[in-house]
Amino acid sequence: MGSNTKQTSSRVASLAGSTLQNDSASAIQRSLAGSALRQAGTPAQTGARTETRAAGALDNSRSSATTRTLAGSVVSQSNRQR
Repeated sequence: MGSNTKQTSSRVASLAGSTLQNDSASAIQRSLAGSALRQAGTPAQTGARTETRAAGALDNSRSSATTRTLAGSVVSQSNRQR
């Protein structure tokens, strides 16, 4: 299994925290925010299911800037061999 040592940046971690506190955040935003926070300060990798959800959010032209930022961070921390 390949390793990925990337970590969530402080800017994205802050956005993720704000997203989780936002009552109007969508389920996908909350899921991506949780994953991004989990990867802040640690070289944890994105799971396959979350990677698929994040890729779908990036492919969706209706995704908000917040969703795209979180999804981009999560995908960049995925297993490169997948």
